[in-house]
Amino acid sequence: MALVNIPQNDRKRVKVYELRNNDWFDRGTGFCTGQVVEDESKIYVESEDHPDRILLETKITKDDGFQKQQDTLIVWTANNGTDMALSFQEAEGCAAIWEFVSQVQAHLLAISGPDDALSDDAMDSFPNPVMLPFPELGNLAEIDQMMRVASSSPQGRDSLSKFVISEDYISKLVPLVETAEDLEALPELHRLSNIMKMLILLNDTHLIEIMVNDANILGVVGALEYDAEFPHHKANHREYLRDSRRFKEVVPIQEEATKTKIHSTWRLQYLKDVVLARILDDPTFSVLNSLIFFNQVDIVNQLQIADGFLNDLFGIIDSREADLEKKKDAVHFIQQCCAIAKNLQAPARGQLYTNFVQNGLLEVINFALLANDVSFRIAGSDILVAMIDHDPAMVRAYIYKSINENKIALTDTLIDLLLNEVDLGVKAQASDAIKVLLDPQSAPQPPDNTARANTEFLSKIRGNGQPNPQESLVQSFYDNAAQKLFQPLKDLETRDSVQDLTLGEVSLFIHLVEILMFFIRQHLYRSKFFIAADGLPSRIAQLLACPQKHLKLTALKFFRTSIGLQDPFFNEQVTKNFLFEPILNIVYETMPRDNLLNSACLELFEFIKRENIKPMISHVVENYRPKLEDINYVTVFEELILRYDQMQGYNPDMEGTIFPQEEDSNTQARPRLNGASQRWQGVREMDAAEEEYFNTSDDEDELAAKPKVLTPSTNGASPVPRPLVDYPSDDDEAVADVKIHDYDTRSPSTVQGGSPSTVQADTPPSNSPAHTPSPKSTPVVAHSPLERLSEKRRREEDEEDELGKLSLTKRRGSSISSTGSVNGTPANFLRRKKSFASAKDANGGKKIAISLAVKSPIDVEHGRDHGG
Repeated sequence: MALVNIPQNDRKRVKVYELRNNDWFDRGTGFCTGQVVEDESKIYVESEDHPDRILLETKITKDDGFQKQQDTLIVWTANNGTDMALSFQEAEGCAAIWEFVSQVQAHLLAISGPDDALSDDAMDSFPNPVMLPFPELGNLAEIDQMMRVASSSPQGRDSLSKFVISEDYISKLVPLVETAEDLEALPELHRLSNIMKMLILLNDTHLIEIMVNDANILGVVGALEYDAEFPHHKANHREYLRDSRRFKEVVPIQEEATKTKIHSTWRLQYLKDVVLARILDDPTFSVLNSLIFFNQVDIVNQLQIADGFLNDLFGIIDSREADLEKKKDAVHFIQQCCAIAKNLQAPARGQLYTNFVQNGLLEVINFALLANDVSFRIAGSDILVAMIDHDPAMVRAYIYKSINENKIALTDTLIDLLLNEVDLGVKAQASDAIKVLLDPQSAPQPPDNTARANTEFLSKIRGNGQPNPQESLVQSFYDNAAQKLFQPLKDLETRDSVQDLTLGEVSLFIHLVEILMFFIRQHLYRSKFFIAADGLPSRIAQLLACPQKHLKLTALKFFRTSIGLQDPFFNEQVTKNFLFEPILNIVYETMPRDNLLNSACLELFEFIKRENIKPMISHVVENYRPKLEDINYVTVFEELILRYDQMQGYNPDMEGTIFPQEEDSNTQARPRLNGASQRWQGVREMDAAEEEYFNTSDDEDELAAKPKVLTPSTNGASPVPRPLVDYPSDDDEAVADVKIHDYDTRSPSTVQGGSPSTVQADTPPSNSPAHTPSPKSTPVVAHSPLERLSEKRRREEDEEDELGKLSLTKRRGSSISSTGSVNGTPANFLRRKKSFASAKDANGGKKIAISLAVKSPIDVEHGRDHGG
């Protein structure tokens, strides 16, 4: 392969674009070169930011459809079918690369034979180059027929477009429009219209640019005014395009190329949206969009780099010498720039807004929103919405700065606009802007990756005393602006009726209720105090009586949102103010029609039943039960009443008992207790085992099951084990007297002058001498059995007082714990014995002493005399 001339070594700065879903995606900015590597000609684009990264590497072949559009654009279709484009910064760079591509393709076509280029079948179908006759009124039918034949194949379409461009055929067709109009030759005008349509549908960008230039545009749209499908109608496209008042140069533009692109872009948009809207196919629509997009990118870039253009533009707003009409044109120009920025890629859009903000864009928004002219306010709201869509944090920072400087905040301006604006579209934009600016969830998060880093970040901010701008903004709104915003809702309290609401009032109330719904979701704690202080739920409930159904639905949506939070505060607001009454009234008014309003009400009650919100169910049934019973075309209200009746048996105090909560089928209904709504359901009958368990003493079962085992002495005590306190039955009184006598004679304690004596639970040490009965104690047991029996019973009563509390807890625990205790197993008794023994061993064999009141000798003698 012969070498092809390579462009000069200096690299050409270029942007690489790729068509994705009918939208041009910016792959990056770099430097373009054309090189021949191993007999292959390629175009390389190296990244500007990362030189080692290749943004584009494409091989040039003879079949590639490279096209040069305008002076700085080259487009083609890659081998994988993807449409690509190179947008050069300078026309010289585009011309150099285009020359390199043209030389390579010409060389490839020259060295390739017919068999290499096309097959025999393709050569047979390849038409000869299209040659059209010189256009005249007499041969328009022939030209129309030849163009239709050529447009039937891709090769013919390409050949036709090349002929029309090379011969400047459009400029020869344009004069025929005026000639045919002068002659009132309608058939020729229809043929001219068809010819112009076919030329546009060739989808050749260079050809379309020729058609929309200053010399040809009026003739092209003049021919398109006559449509053969509507022979008795004529459009007025030329009148619209001739109106020079539509082109206003707010600030003089020095570059003629920029002004030409502005005019061309506007004409392309008019063709796409108006003239060709009915006949456009997808390829033509994509081509027109591509031309508009690249023109807009070039226009925005040229205006930003123009010396002093932005300063002069924004200076008009602050100038006192400029008249109001001049300021209006400046605001509208900025509005159009922001509308163009929506279609730009993120880097280009960000750069544009950064330059605008630096020159005072937010001040322009504030000025436009406060203007008396409605066109100012519409333009200002459009700019603000575009700005918020791009970067709401930047707008919040501006508002926060205005608050700190004690200036009028943008939020206050938006509130005034929402309350006073007559244009419904501006009201909607102001409402949306307020919600976005006061949304804490969309605020930028601190740069952290873990919860620990987040905690450190927040603590660092608090430690340095730096307030959170978003929190400060929201708090300032509730302190200063919230009362003003919701004042129209509060004024409903003094209004007798809502039957005569105007269209503006209806729109305002809808926006206010939607903003309040947003606040209760996003500002849960701040909104609670504000709602409770002003009684806003009751005011919103008044709107349920208005005749406008869409306003009723908005009010219902508020109650559905507040109840859906399942917050006790909002539930109390609804029940305390009896706000279900107007909702039930709507159900009565709309039943049994299944319209949207009725369905919304039913869904609200269905949600309460499904989520089992007990305070709501109780309130609705107790206060509106007759109404609920009358609504029988749906089952939700019947189910609510049933749920309420089932709730009457619910007693939270019985959840921890051993008694079951369910009633047997044979249990009779109990009367109400104390006139309250709670109904005592009783307990089920106990079976024989349970009855026997509760009639039997725990200690008797434990003593009966406890075996008497003699263990060796560990601390010098008697090897005979005894329980802490033994309670013999009344049938064995004689045996008990003997045991007490033995116990007293062996006890080391003595009775001294009526003072309490201490009875040891353990026997004396084994190494101590055996004790014999004393003379004073012997007559008490032998001669006075009645006195000893009464003394024994008094002692039992005293011991019950001392040990009642100890045994009560253990006895209750054993009753509930398991069925083993019910069956009288000695497991609990053994564990209790073990615990006492463990405590004794842990204290080094310390004995457990119990103080008992014993009769003094004087009482004993008195009892003997009385008994004798």
